Amino acid sequence: MAEKLNVELREDFGKGASRRLRAENRVPAVLYGHGEAPLHLSLPGHDTALAARNPNALLELALSDGTKHLALIKEIQRHPLKRSLNHLDLITVRKGEKVEVEIPVILTGEPVAPAVAFVDLQTLTLSVDALNVPEQVEISVEDTEDGYQLFAGDVTLPEDSELVTDAEILVVSVAVPRIEEEPEEGEEEAAEGESAEEPAEEE
Repeated sequence: MAEKLNVELREDFGKGASRRLRAENRVPAVLYGHGEAPLHLSLPGHDTALAARNPNALLELALSDGTKHLALIKEIQRHPLKRSLNHLDLITVRKGEKVEVEIPVILTGEPVAPAVAFVDLQTLTLSVDALNVPEQVEISVEDTEDGYQLFAGDVTLPEDSELVTDAEILVVSVAVPRIEEEPEEGEEEAAEGESAEEPAEEE
């Protein structure tokens, strides 16, 4: 279901105008797509921040003139320290259209102890229905053992989605953590003593 946002058209541009918008708890954004002229928008800060927690959220943008646009977030610019939203790039989408999106990989279950699971690839790029973008790709590692590997081409994908990521890329691996043993005190002192000895000079 689309997140509904009441948005306004922007007429002032530039860094100064964007700063003024953010001071009013609004987020500047640009909507692109389908060969149409970009729309410069002002979005409500709080509601937009909530929607942007899911980077692939479907947004329904309602303008004051009654027109509506369905959009996906293409890029988020955040304040480097506060992590608040500075600017959004949005793309227009339509029913039946396919889009390429990066979907986070989430593990479920536990491997056989003492092995642990590692996510080697944090996201998978999928081609999906623009109006039905999955929030995540779930991969079960229940009862897997040391040495287990899962590549992108072997992942069970959400319904009606196609893999864009290279099928040969490693996504998940299971291994027993290797802990390097520290030398015992006597061994460590002996090693230091050996390194301290200087070879005798030849006459």
